[in-house]
Amino acid sequence: MATLILVRHGRTSANVAGVLAGRSPGVHLDDAGREQARHVGERLSALSVARLVTGPLERTVETGRAIARAQRAELRLRRDRGLTECGYGTWTGRAIKDLAKEPLWRSVQAHPSGVTFPDGESMADMVHRAVATVRLHDSQVADEHGSDALWVAVSHGDVIKAILADALGLHLDQFQRIVVDPASVSVVRYTAHRPFVLHVNDHGNDLSGLQPPPRKRRRGRRSAAVAEADSDAVPGGGAGPSSTPAA
Repeated sequence: MATLILVRHGRTSANVAGVLAGRSPGVHLDDAGREQARHVGERLSALSVARLVTGPLERTVETGRAIARAQRAELRLRRDRGLTECGYGTWTGRAIKDLAKEPLWRSVQAHPSGVTFPDGESMADMVHRAVATVRLHDSQVADEHGSDALWVAVSHGDVIKAILADALGLHLDQFQRIVVDPASVSVVRYTAHRPFVLHVNDHGNDLSGLQPPPRKRRRGRRSAAVAEADSDAVPGGGAGPSSTPAA
């Protein structure tokens, strides 16, 4: 399978104001968020991105456009509702400090798998549609561009946390242990037997090591043995992305 690069959108004025923006229209990146989006675009510019998918809300599209502009080759931005923000229902647009006083808040913190937001989406449904969305795109990218392909999905904090929790084999009730900041990068490589989580909430590491080395073109589909080897975890941790010994 391909390698998924998850990017949270840059900062918005709602983030700074402590307001749960949810699916409210008209929430754009602020000045700092636009700079964050430009920076993450530069970080990803060293990579050959095969596909770029964002949620439909303005803040993810604006972040995606910054990533597309930084690519050396023209990259079409696709929008997919499966990557949209969680449907927070009547919590949308309210101050976080006020929501923290609601009885449901404790369940959101300790038992999110049982939470359905008033007139909104359940967190379990959010996980199911987000994971199904990235799995579908990942499979398509691998079929069209090969198993070494890299692709980018721009989404929201809770959505990315849910995808990472699934990849890590964590129950949804533990997903609040994961931190995903604005404009951070997280990376998942799906294989036939298990996902590998390569980065979480990364703000500054060199990502060029994700770019695979050139491979000789093979005829036909990859063998089952090769696919099996790609799914294996190396005892002891292996040599890392480069075989060059550390200084």
